[in-house]
Amino acid sequence: MSTVASESKSDAPELASEATAGETEAPAVALTQRENASATPAEGIPASTPAEGTPAVTLAEGSPAAAPAEGSPTAAPAEDSPAVSDEEGGVAAAGDAAKAVTTKARKSTPRGKRGLRLPRRFKKATPGSAAGIEPHELTPVSSRMPSVRVTCIDYSPQQAIFDEVHDLAAFIEHHREQWSSVRWINVDGLVDLGVVRALAEKYRLHPLAVEDVLHVPQRPKVQAYEDDGQYQARLFIITRELELREGQLHTEQVSIFVGHRTVLTFQETPGDVWNPIRQRIRTPGSTLRVNDASFLAYSLIDAVVDEAFPILEQFGDRLEDLEDRVLQRPSPDVIQEIHRLKRELLLVRRALWPMREVLSKMQRDPHECFSEVTRTYMRDVYDHAVQAIDIVETYREVAGGLTETYMTAMSNRMNEVMKVLTIIGTIFIPLTFLAGVYGMNFHHFPELDWPFAYPTFWIICVVTAVGMITWFRRRGWL
Repeated sequence: MSTVASESKSDAPELASEATAGETEAPAVALTQRENASATPAEGIPASTPAEGTPAVTLAEGSPAAAPAEGSPTAAPAEDSPAVSDEEGGVAAAGDAAKAVTTKARKSTPRGKRGLRLPRRFKKATPGSAAGIEPHELTPVSSRMPSVRVTCIDYSPQQAIFDEVHDLAAFIEHHREQWSSVRWINVDGLVDLGVVRALAEKYRLHPLAVEDVLHVPQRPKVQAYEDDGQYQARLFIITRELELREGQLHTEQVSIFVGHRTVLTFQETPGDVWNPIRQRIRTPGSTLRVNDASFLAYSLIDAVVDEAFPILEQFGDRLEDLEDRVLQRPSPDVIQEIHRLKRELLLVRRALWPMREVLSKMQRDPHECFSEVTRTYMRDVYDHAVQAIDIVETYREVAGGLTETYMTAMSNRMNEVMKVLTIIGTIFIPLTFLAGVYGMNFHHFPELDWPFAYPTFWIICVVTAVGMITWFRRRGWL
């Protein structure tokens, strides 16, 4: 099943299995396949429209449906009484609701945002409902291949093995080799709840942490769980990974469980910034290979924080370009781009600002799963986070200044136009007076019979206009 890592192997890790020696493994549970059951929506998301990449929690069959609260768009499941839709009417209603919500979203999306949406999932569970998600409430693991990519890396100072899981049930029952000092299990995606259930049961993850993994987005935070006999000691960390896709800023939640010898990571979508870490694991004698699981967790968090710097550098280039456009050729497109950039900087700030508190707590509060060596290294990540936050705040001030500069430039441009029009009107005031005087329908004008009256009129008009223009230039008005 497993193969020793070599230079010819792909960066995508392949899985091996087992729980930790220092962490008591829960016995493998015989899981049976349930029939179709309805899904409880992720936190704050209507039942008919779960967020992309956010799984609905599938519940046990036969549970009675909970009545919706008055005025509530969806039924809020009470403890142990999840809502179950019938096979036909439920599907039709869900389809109609999804279509209606999609139409509303399209109508409510302002032009110029290019898909950027601020999080609006603030609705919480019904007051009094049970906190956390027990593993048995999730879909049981099936014998088929997982619908998400699950990879496992076992390593020690002597060797490293990269495996990819194809049979999850067999992987859960199999124990790691004795030589393995650290195991890293990574799950790319949250759509297969059977995977989450199997890992939660095997490694005895706390229900509150499982709930935070599935109910995205969560604010970056760190929570310490002690070994109480039912659940193993873990350090649970939530961070947000930033990524630019086709020029658009995206963020996704990354959940990390740190044990004595095991690290579990859950990502919303496939793809991450951890390929350099995998390469370091492949390198014999690397610092990562000779340290414990907490050092691996530090390396993962450090990579997520450092990924913000290339994005901020790209934002800096955009700010410089916008500054040139504001000063040289301001237009409505420029102000739209400025506001778009300000919203993206706000998104980066929401992802990075809580990390300062998380990293400070990790280096300050001791935990049995976090070594003193790793706590020392966390200072470096904290410094990087503070530096990134300072850059974000600076860029936000610059973007705000660009907005004011744009308004000033547009005002100055309007003033210039009005000045030119005013000068033109001022020049024509005496000319209009002369034309009005000699355009009156009187029969007796002394100058009408003079042969040089017409050319004299034009000479006076030209001299008056030139004289006024010369005077305006001397005054600095032109």
